Amino acid sequence: MAVDGKWEITINSPLGAQKATLDLKTDGASLTGSQQAAQGSGPLENGKVDGNSLTWSAKISSPMPMTLDFSGTVDGDKLSGSVKAGSFGSFPFSGSRTA
Repeated sequence: MAVDGKWEITINSPLGAQKATLDLKTDGASLTGSQQAAQGSGPLENGKVDGNSLTWSAKISSPMPMTLDFSGTVDGDKLSGSVKAGSFGSFPFSGSRTA
C-alpha cells in the first residue's frame, strides 16, 4: 500500500477539530516523516508500517507538551484511525492525501 506523500488530517479532540499536515515516507516496515500543526511541528518518531496499517508518535507543545501516539489505516487516498493523547484518552482522526 502506497503511503508516501503529503496528508491533511483532522483530529477530533475535546478542544475541537485540530488540523495537521503529515509528510510520510516509508522504507520497508519503517515510517518516517514530519508533522506540521498549530500545536507543534517536528519529526515523526517510532513509525511503523504493516500492510495498510500505520503507527507513529508526534510531539506537540500546545496546549501542553505531550507525545501523541497515532494508529491508522490507509485506504487508497484516505487515512483514518485514532490518536492517544496521554491521560486524556483517544480521539478519532481522518484525512486524505494532498500530493
